[in-house]
Amino acid sequence: MTPLRILVTASGAPGSPRLLRALRENGERPVHLTGVDMRSESAGRFLCDGFSLVPAGADPGYVDRLLEVVERERIDVVFPQSSAEVGPISAGLERFGVPVLVAPADAVRRASDKAETSRLADELGIPQPRTIEARDAAAFAAAAEELGYPGVDVCMKPLEGKGTRGFRVLSAGIDRRHQLLNARPGELLPLSLEEAVEILDGGEGFPTMLVMELVEGDELAVDALCASGRTLVASAKTREAFRAGLAMEFRIIDRPDLLGYSRALVEAIGLDHLVNFQFLGDRLLEINPRISTLIYQPDLNLPWLAVKRALGELTDDEVAAYDPRTRIGRRVTRYYEQTEYEDQSTTGSDRPPGRP
Repeated sequence: MTPLRILVTASGAPGSPRLLRALRENGERPVHLTGVDMRSESAGRFLCDGFSLVPAGADPGYVDRLLEVVERERIDVVFPQSSAEVGPISAGLERFGVPVLVAPADAVRRASDKAETSRLADELGIPQPRTIEARDAAAFAAAAEELGYPGVDVCMKPLEGKGTRGFRVLSAGIDRRHQLLNARPGELLPLSLEEAVEILDGGEGFPTMLVMELVEGDELAVDALCASGRTLVASAKTREAFRAGLAMEFRIIDRPDLLGYSRALVEAIGLDHLVNFQFLGDRLLEINPRISTLIYQPDLNLPWLAVKRALGELTDDEVAAYDPRTRIGRRVTRYYEQTEYEDQSTTGSDRPPGRP
């Protein structure tokens, strides 16, 4: 049987090894995996059957380079992974002659814009931290004060920041000595309002920021496979044991409320393919219009279902029939792995990138 040729972007991402293995272990047909990444030493170089360098997703030449790889490697389907890539790829969807697992450009834009997400959640009655958009230093300070600062801590995040990028707690009661002596490496330390303003208002102009109510609760998420605004398969999970900003343990949980919120957002935005929703307790934090870390089952391989649907080998109803297979209580523990290889820059090896 001729292998199905799949291109996986950001092949050095933390979740990439498990995704690549899931695609290989589909149980139906052989696959040929081509990885692309902006780093030549990406793990995907050693885990895929072929590998190519591409510029960063924000680079103006990114999509052109990706299209070159698609044509040269005779790719059947493109599987984007990184938030930095889904926007440019979705904007150039009409240029790809093969299925691409990304939502239309307008849906990606709306899902990635946190101010838009906040407005939409408010319209749909979805709980979220109270959020104020600030475009300059004065508005930033006024927003913090409106939310109760300095009497209570608040938090901030860039308008389009993903994960913990740019997130900080704003606190008037910072104990610098305690931070210096007791804070763990990699811990996101609070800033005072004055410190935040000084940093943000210097150099390149004040970036648009979201100032938010600081809420407590468990970090939760929903992973979904969608079809033009319809949720086909979805599950809610915990996010636990964080290291270097990444959750290392997950458990599927029974949270029909979170699934309901996610379905409403999928429909309102018109999301397609794989998407991830982040929650704190029952409050929506952000939408990621891409694959995230999944909890796999022997009888429920979501990336493979997404590929088959994109290729027209499964109908939406046939994919939706897999939803009841989700097993509440199934857990994941992530761990570190490594691969060894000869450094071409010091050995002069001309071995082409690829699997060792």
